[in-house]
Amino acid sequence: MTTGWTEARQVARDAAEPLEAITVDLGGALGLALAEHLPALVSLPLCDTSAMDGYAVRGTGPWQVIGRRLAGACTSGAALEPGQALEIATGAPIPLGTWAVLPVELSALEGSTVAGELPGKHHIRRRGEDIPRGRRVLQAGSVVTPAALGLAASVGYDVLRVHRRPRVRVVVSGDELLTTGLPTHGQVRDAIGPLLPGLITAAGGELLDTQFVADRAGALSESLACDDVDVVAVCGSTSVGPADHLRPVLGALKADVLVDGVACRPGHPQLLAALPDGRHVVGLPGNPFAALAAGHTLLAPLLHGLAGHSPKAPLTGRLRGAVTARATETRLVPAVRTDDALVPVGRDRAGNLWGAAMADVLAVVPPQWTGPEVEVLPL
Repeated sequence: MTTGWTEARQVARDAAEPLEAITVDLGGALGLALAEHLPALVSLPLCDTSAMDGYAVRGTGPWQVIGRRLAGACTSGAALEPGQALEIATGAPIPLGTWAVLPVELSALEGSTVAGELPGKHHIRRRGEDIPRGRRVLQAGSVVTPAALGLAASVGYDVLRVHRRPRVRVVVSGDELLTTGLPTHGQVRDAIGPLLPGLITAAGGELLDTQFVADRAGALSESLACDDVDVVAVCGSTSVGPADHLRPVLGALKADVLVDGVACRPGHPQLLAALPDGRHVVGLPGNPFAALAAGHTLLAPLLHGLAGHSPKAPLTGRLRGAVTARATETRLVPAVRTDDALVPVGRDRAGNLWGAAMADVLAVVPPQWTGPEVEVLPL
């Protein structure tokens, strides 16, 4: 039974339990999802520090400069007495007794005496003002970005607990496919193999390899007999023609078919199945744009779930132009972003990637849509 587009994506996400957690150093965590919440191991700042280059002062000026302090160990040292100042760098611990930091650009130094009008701000960052010790700074399921790595380091982490990436094998079936050179009559260049690695990586997966198999049930069955991956993405062989063997092969393997066809265009003949050993099989259509649409419909949500990514609210935009909604199917329409709207680019037949290659997003046009708001899938 054909599944609605939104429901199919939810089924794919719900079918995925996050994979096991591993411990990696900070550099190895980039792009992975946190397996546990991240509390700060230290306060930021660790002690009261200067927010400016200038002079830590006590009392009213002018002030006698008694020394200099650069950023370093969190020690307050001797206290300032009234009328004293300490030249100080941004991030350096302020001495006890400091009233405020006089910014260097507001100061006038003459000999060992500094004068200036104190600003309204004290320019002092208090201990724990930015992040108190123990405060949760990132949630489990957050994808580790470059900024997250810097944050983790700043609050004391050397290693992180993350979910490993789901390993994916791509199996492209078709006697007519070429991987290099110019096709001749009856042949076509494979376009799906080159487009899937980027989609898989963006969704949190790791492409193990790409295999090309003939339109034979035995060849397809052999390609699924593996235990070194979490997901097998089969391209082609998902329809009901004489060369489409995926469903019978899955039946022989006693797979549980979770989605068998999705009410969307392009990409209707796609499927999702769970094998008895816990692996998943995603069937993608053989037409390139249909395969891309199906990849965003079933493969990407499945990989996000396996990788432990937290669900995110959908992105939306206003679609402008002559777009006709279908009565019962969702349309996935290539579009580009402008200042105020999404504009369809056309050239969106199932076998043609020209429109998708020109586009920024796929606009999700639901059945009986009357506009203008739509969900968008970034490309």
